[in-house]
Amino acid sequence: MDAVSGAESRESLTVRKQRATKIRIAAAAAQAVADHGLARATVEQIAAAAEVGRATFFRYFSAKEEAVAEGVTMHWLDLITVAIAQQSVELSAGEAVLAAFENLGDGFDGISDQVRELAALTRSSPVFSAWTLQIYLRYEAAIADLVAARFTDPVPDDPRPRLLGALTMASIRIALDDWLVHGGSLPTRVSSALASIRIV
Repeated sequence: MDAVSGAESRESLTVRKQRATKIRIAAAAAQAVADHGLARATVEQIAAAAEVGRATFFRYFSAKEEAVAEGVTMHWLDLITVAIAQQSVELSAGEAVLAAFENLGDGFDGISDQVRELAALTRSSPVFSAWTLQIYLRYEAAIADLVAARFTDPVPDDPRPRLLGALTMASIRIALDDWLVHGGSLPTRVSSALASIRIV
């Protein structure tokens, strides 16, 4: 192994370790909120659960709330991608997305307070709003990758997968905004918004 390839391997290992540490902290943050609520969960609790020090926590996240949002988002992104991937190959891209989100509504009532608290948090400042936008873009890209093969007659640089991902996340955002103001069932609002999407 030459010096260059050795350096690349070490860098790759370092990056992998950093990613694993960030994921571990984010997961611990989401669990801490589930156990104690957002107000009572502390950086010290999160760091201890993730087996890192306070200083290490702040190398990856600027605040407790950012780690919590990352952890919750990571959990739901995993659920969404798995749900879409499991849909029948006979479904179109839009049908697969709609069916996946309908399944995700199961058990929502048990976490609705956490979702409301986190949604309010992400709208509480320009910093968190900008951060939330980046999360939505991650969702869009993940959905686009999963549904791309479901489109018939693909063309070079086909915009439809990314458009479906973007419209899906826009539908969720609008449904979430309406739910925060008017209440009702968030899963029902999401399903209704998604049903209106038409991309062929």
